[in-house]
Amino acid sequence: MGYSQTKNKQERSRKILQYSILIIVAIFMMFPILWIFSNSLKTLNGISQYPPKLIPDNPQFQNYVEVIKNSNTLIYLKNSIILIVGNTIGTLLSSAIVAYPLARMNFKGVNAIFAIILATMMVPTVTTIIPQFLLFRQLGWLDSFLPLIIPSFFAYPYNVFLFRQFFKTIPKSIDESAMIDGCTRWQVFTKILVPISKPIFITVGVLSAVYWWNELFTPLIFIDSENLKPLTVGALTSFKVQGATNLTAWNLQMAMAMIMAIPPMILYLFASRFLVEGVKTSGLKD
Repeated sequence: MGYSQTKNKQERSRKILQYSILIIVAIFMMFPILWIFSNSLKTLNGISQYPPKLIPDNPQFQNYVEVIKNSNTLIYLKNSIILIVGNTIGTLLSSAIVAYPLARMNFKGVNAIFAIILATMMVPTVTTIIPQFLLFRQLGWLDSFLPLIIPSFFAYPYNVFLFRQFFKTIPKSIDESAMIDGCTRWQVFTKILVPISKPIFITVGVLSAVYWWNELFTPLIFIDSENLKPLTVGALTSFKVQGATNLTAWNLQMAMAMIMAIPPMILYLFASRFLVEGVKTSGLKD
């Protein structure tokens, strides 16, 4: 056996080992999703069956139909869409406007201001939730969408960081040329910088949309009315078994969980190219 054959055999063995490890890790990571999907196809009694079965004997696909037909599901879905649209618009507008002077203008204290903004990311959300609750109660905003949407118009630090890093990769000579031609700072921002910054706008928009699609904590704090709950909160309180109190139809909740996982995955498939481009540019070219 020649040297090249021995080398090819070793290379083949190395690849087989690598792929075997990757397959095992993938199965391990996918198991929770497979388990949820399996339970979503069982009857309520089938979920409590022991020993549990990964593949149900008689798959109950009508569980998904029952979840979709539930009138509350459409109300929760509408509320989630309102929160996503409102927060995404607020996040994009405020974060881009705050990041622009931090990235493109030289003035005294700009680095200190940016450092303070970054430092606020270290403050845990739970430490500010009570002051927020008291403030929104004084404003009469509790049990409405306002305390969930309005804060996004004041720029989240992490999104400001992403926008600033991306804006810094664009040559400042573009700004200078436009201003020599008579453009104001605002015109440079809206007519030149925003159009060529599509990857970072899509990246932040997708991150915001996915965050508010999954957000559970703040709606639980600020929303009480059933007709204002988003899909995440509604999924926790719906699907009770008729004739029994405090008994949850776990099979229907599992079906709801699988349905909720689909939109973020579709969004990622459509925006993955921009996500990689936006994060890569903001991270390497500063």
